[in-house]
Amino acid sequence: MEQIELIILPLVIGYILDLVFGDPRSLPHPIVLFGNTISFFTKHLNKGKYQLFKGAVMTLGLATIVYFIFLYLSIITLNWNSTIYIVLTSIMVFYGLANKSLLQEGSEVFKHLNEKGLKAGRKRLSWIVGRDTSKLSEQEIRLAVLETLSENLSDGVVAPLFYYAIAGVPGMMCYKMINTMDSMIGYKNEKFILFGRVAARLDDVANFIPARITAFLMVLLTLNAKGFLYIFKYGHAHLSPNAGYPESALAGIINCQFGGPHDYEGKSVYKPFIGDNNRKITNEDICKLFYINHSVCFASILFIIAVYFPYGILL
Repeated sequence: MEQIELIILPLVIGYILDLVFGDPRSLPHPIVLFGNTISFFTKHLNKGKYQLFKGAVMTLGLATIVYFIFLYLSIITLNWNSTIYIVLTSIMVFYGLANKSLLQEGSEVFKHLNEKGLKAGRKRLSWIVGRDTSKLSEQEIRLAVLETLSENLSDGVVAPLFYYAIAGVPGMMCYKMINTMDSMIGYKNEKFILFGRVAARLDDVANFIPARITAFLMVLLTLNAKGFLYIFKYGHAHLSPNAGYPESALAGIINCQFGGPHDYEGKSVYKPFIGDNNRKITNEDICKLFYINHSVCFASILFIIAVYFPYGILL
């Protein structure tokens, strides 16, 4: 089987599977295994002395182990049978992508808010954000959904595809482990300030390029000059070195304002404002974000195919 098919075919199949099925909760998921593994080691290591060192060892160790496990599986299945390799790789791409599930979660928050009221919207939002949602207004809930989905367009779509493009399934799954560790222990609170520091920094490094690619794809695919200007004006203003770029692109595209004070674990955290139009967020805005997310995901797939197609012909 041609090299081009071994790279592109699983990518296309995995993309279609994600587009159709999302992340069915009834199926076993490697990210759940990643999370359980992180929880196990965190429970036993995040105590006593040398928490920074132990957190670094766990972070680098798990990321490395995941990479080599999937590298081994890829080599074994490819040497055994190319069809089995394509099936396995397609499934891993399906698991690595999170576009449909992200949009479903965001849509559910809007649906609960519109149909069941403020309390239900707050509760549903708490499923997808780390901030305290118990006192949020309707406007704040809608803004939180847009912020989260724009940031996760990078984390859950562009970044996994970026690492698949440069290192196949091993790179994609290694990134997913790094991102999962950051989401679980990469907090600046008393419990994780030392233990999770390396995980947070490694995730910052891993997302540095994908976050900026995401932002530029968002404005290019919507032909929005204001979004382009906002990337340079507000991208660096966020507390995160990466999240501000897709958020600033979206703020420019839909002409809104993100940021301000948020509560995390009982403490108020001020996030710099991104954008200058504090207007009411509507259902049409999330529809526009759906279009942006699907367009960016599809464009990323096409770009990888365009890069590898000549490469495959030359081989």
